[in-house]
Formats: sequence, structure tokens, C-alpha cells
Amino acid sequence: MTTTGPVPDPALLAEAEAMAADLADLRHDLHRVPEVGLDLPLTQARVLAALEGLDVEVTTGRTVSSVVAVLRGGRPGPAVLLRADMDALPVTEESGEPFTSEHPGRMHACGHDLHVAGLVGAARLLAARRAGLAGSVVLMLQPGEEGQHGARAMLGEGVLDAAGERVVAAYAVHVVSSLVPLRVVTARAGTAMAASDRMTVTVRGRGGHGSMPHLAADPVNVAAEIVLAFQSVVTRQFDAHDPVVVSVGHIRAGEAENVIPAEAVLAATVRTFSPEQHAVVPDRLARAAEHIAAAHGLVAEVSYVRGYPVTVNDAAEVDRVARVAATVLGPDAYVPASRPVSGAEDFSYVLEEVPGAFVFVGATPPGADPATAPYNHAPTARFDDGALPVSAALLAGLALDRLAAG
Repeated sequence: MTTTGPVPDPALLAEAEAMAADLADLRHDLHRVPEVGLDLPLTQARVLAALEGLDVEVTTGRTVSSVVAVLRGGRPGPAVLLRADMDALPVTEESGEPFTSEHPGRMHACGHDLHVAGLVGAARLLAARRAGLAGSVVLMLQPGEEGQHGARAMLGEGVLDAAGERVVAAYAVHVVSSLVPLRVVTARAGTAMAASDRMTVTVRGRGGHGSMPHLAADPVNVAAEIVLAFQSVVTRQFDAHDPVVVSVGHIRAGEAENVIPAEAVLAATVRTFSPEQHAVVPDRLARAAEHIAAAHGLVAEVSYVRGYPVTVNDAAEVDRVARVAATVLGPDAYVPASRPVSGAEDFSYVLEEVPGAFVFVGATPPGADPATAPYNHAPTARFDDGALPVSAALLAGLALDRLAAG
């Protein structure tokens, strides 16, 4: 195995391909026993076993089932961070894979099993180059990405300073089961993924008989007016080139068709694509709901819960991704992303603290059309193991290249 060479080293992919079968075995083991949330004891144990023999300094989380491993190079230098999320989703698998989930109601439907295996592969590639490594690499393996703020918990436990100094850059890859062809790498400077928040509006009125609405204070009509008003707010109070998306996915009111209920409840997700809009959107939506209700003599109570912030890539680090991908994976491996992904991601917490890049890697199975293949989170989603050596080589190449820059 090569231990020295240009940075980024073109030999990385060949070496990753040589370990592809082992990485696939690890991925399949994880896929069979998916765990959801912040407590992942089986997954944590399998990750610790996979890191054995790599001469890394390993710590586990105090409050969550995280794993942090520090790989120290043979020469002094800065520290960089590579991240993989480990948790699964509460989804019953229908993929038909021979290594399908053994636990009904839980599935690695977002590819986090591939993220872990890819990061383990990157760690092995970097360990083979330890003597020439000028600095340290922090391996961040986190639970609870799927809505439980696992990255934020790890930040609170000091993952960015695990090497004894603050990391100077951070990188993560995310596989996709569609949209992008297998082994293609894509990223963009600036907003990579949206912020996603949750909002609940409870409209309180006065119930009555459907035959005499004038004697009641109907919250249903007011709730419907609020739903429509939200769409006017996002198109008239926010820049169309910096959009806000409000999707009302749940409305509940009453139990009988001839009874006006005393309250109506609507729940929505709110997605924004810049920190500026993310900061002001709660007040603007709440104002619309409250004032519309007041205009009808009713009261609207708004609960707004912040989700993950906007995932913002550093422009210089995205340039690094493009260059490293071309050198390590081939000249056609990297394709710039034309627009952000409207999903949300808790690696955003890391990128709020240090510059870095969140990168997508195509894992669409051969023969499947990326435009129509089941997307991440679908019970039928399938991810090809061919993305594993790509992820491993890319992550290792990014760490090597950044550390070489000092």
C-alpha cells in the first residue's frame, strides 16, 4: 500500500477499491441491525470493532452513543474533521436487499450505513499514510441526525477540539439513492441544504351548531384563511431568489359535519435557504396568523420550533472538493450542484463553527434511472455499494489536501 505521494494522492481510489468488499460487509452488518435516535449501542459497538488496530484515540459520548477517534499524523500540523452519521429511520424496509433490516419498523433508508463504512475506509487510508501526515484527523461518528440534533450534542461534548486544538475544516459526504448517477460527486458553494422548522397554530373560537354559525366563532374558516395567508406571506414578504417554503401537512378540527368546533389546529414545516430568512420567518408567520384570527374576534396561538439551521458550504472548500475529486476519482467525477437540496441536515451545526463542505455522492443502483429511482427515506430505497470506495477515497483525499495546506 502506498504511504507517500502527491496530495491529493491518485492512488487512494485503487486502495479503497481493494478494501471495497470489507467495507461492504461492514455496511451490510449495520444495515441488518438499524437503530434509531441518540442511543445506538449495537451500532456503536460495531463501529468500535471496525476501528480496532488503527492506532486511533477513541472516546465515546457521555450523553449519546457517539464515537470520536483522533488519528495523529507523524508530523505537527492542524486538525481536520471527517463526519459520518450512524442512525436509521423508523421505516419498515421494502427494498428487497438480501441484507435487509432484521427489525421491522427500522431501516437505514437514508444511507447512513454507507456513511459509516465510507468513513472507516477513509480512516484506513489515512492510517496507512500516518508518517507523512502533517496534523490530525478527527473522525466524528454521530447518532441522532434524523431530527434529534446529534451533531449539536457532540459539539457540546467538544468534538471540534478532540485533537487538542480546534479543527480548521470539516467534511461530510451523503449518499443519494437517486437524482445523481452512481459514483458522481456533487456540491455547491453557499447554501447546500435548507433549514427546516416546525410550526403549530391553534385557532381558538367558540363552538356551536352548524345551522347557526352566527352564534359561534368558527375557527375552521379562520384556520383556512391562515393557510392561504401563509402562501401570500412567503411570496410577498420574502425575496423570490431567497425563498421560504411553508407546507401545511396537517389540519385537525371537529368530529361531526354539523358541529362547529371550538378550535382548529394546523401544523406545518417551514424551510428557508439563508440564515437571514431563517432569522425572521417565525415572527412574520406568527404575525399573520395572530392578526387574521384577531380580525375575526378569535385567538391564534403559535408554537414555532427551530429545527436544523441552513447548511452553508465554504466556497474555498467546495473548490477543494472539485479539485480533489478530479484528481482522486477522475476528471468527470465531480459535477457542480446547480441548486440547494430542500431537505435539512444537522452537519449544519458543524459548518456554523468551522469552514467545510457537505458533499453528495451518487449511490443509484446500476440500471436504475436517477430521475425515477426511489429517493432517500423511501422504504424501497436502495443504495449501491459502489459508492463506498468513492466516499472513502474522497474523504481521505480532502483530509490530506487540507492538512498539506497547513
